[in-house]
Amino acid sequence: MPVSPLQDPDVAAIRQFNRFHTRLVGALNERMLASDYSLAQVRILYELANARPDAPPSARDLGDILQMDAGYLSRLLSGLESDGLLARTPSPENAKRLALTLTERGREVFAGLNEASAREVASLLSGLPAEARGQLTGAMARIRRLLGDMPDTRAFILRDPRPGDLGWVIYRQAALYAQEYGFDWTFEGLISEIAGKFVREFDPARERCWIAEMEGEAVGSVFVVRQDDEVAKLRLLYVDPAARGRGLGRALVEECLRFARGAGYRRMVLWTNDILTSARRIYEAAGFELLEEEHHHSFGHDLVGQNWGREL
Repeated sequence: MPVSPLQDPDVAAIRQFNRFHTRLVGALNERMLASDYSLAQVRILYELANARPDAPPSARDLGDILQMDAGYLSRLLSGLESDGLLARTPSPENAKRLALTLTERGREVFAGLNEASAREVASLLSGLPAEARGQLTGAMARIRRLLGDMPDTRAFILRDPRPGDLGWVIYRQAALYAQEYGFDWTFEGLISEIAGKFVREFDPARERCWIAEMEGEAVGSVFVVRQDDEVAKLRLLYVDPAARGRGLGRALVEECLRFARGAGYRRMVLWTNDILTSARRIYEAAGFELLEEEHHHSFGHDLVGQNWGREL
C-alpha cells in the first residue's frame, strides 16, 4: 500500500522549510517591506521592471511566468493600474494583445521596494562569515537546480585548504573508496599518514594542496609534495561523485603540473592502482606514462600498484 504524503518524511521536511521561509521573508504579512503592496504585487512589479524593453509581457505572459491564477492576476493588475503603477498598451503586431509596462511612478515605487529588499537581505547575511554565506547561496542554488528552476551550470574553483579541509579529504576518500572499491579501514590510515606528513613537513615553496569547491561545498582535492630536489609527487587526487564529468580531475592535475614547473621540478611521479580506471585516464591524458607495476595485498584486497611519471 503506498505511503500517504502526510507520512512521507521528505514531504514533511520540505513543508517545514516552506513554513520557515514564508516567515523569514514576511510572506504571511498582508503588505511587503512596509509598503502598500502584497508579495504578489511586488513580484509583478519585479517582472515588469526586468522585462525586455522591446518585448513587454502581456497578462498571459505574466501568468505563465508566475504560475498565477488568471482571475487573481487580473485583479492584482487592475489594482496596480488604478494606483498609476502600470499601463496597458496595444501591441503593434496584435491590437488585441495588451503589453504591460511600468509607468514612471511605477518605476519609482519599484526602485524603493528593490532597495528595501536588498537592505533586508543584507541585514540577514550580516551575521554570517564568508564561508557560511557561500554555503547558504550554494544550497539555494542546489534547491533551484534540483527542482528544475535553473540549468546545471555549476562551476568549480580551486583554493588553498582551510582548517577542517584535510579532515574532509581523509574522510571523503576513505568513505568513497570503501563504497566503490571495498577498501577497508587501513586505507584511511594511509591517507591520514600522507596528510599528516604534508602538514608536518610542509614547504610552501615546493609543496601545495588545492581544494576544489562548488556551490560553497568541497568537491575535490589534490596534493603536490617533494620527493627530492628534482622530482615532485602528485598525491591524493580526489573528485567527488557530485562533481564528476566536469573536467575537475583534469583541472586539478594540470594545476599540479603548472605548480611543479614553477617550483623548479624537472619531473613528476605518482602512485595508483590499476582498478582506478578514471584516474588513470586523466593521468594518461596529462602526459604521464606507466613506468612499472607491482602486485600487492593492501586495504583488504589483492591489487596491482602502478607507478606513473612524466617530464616537466
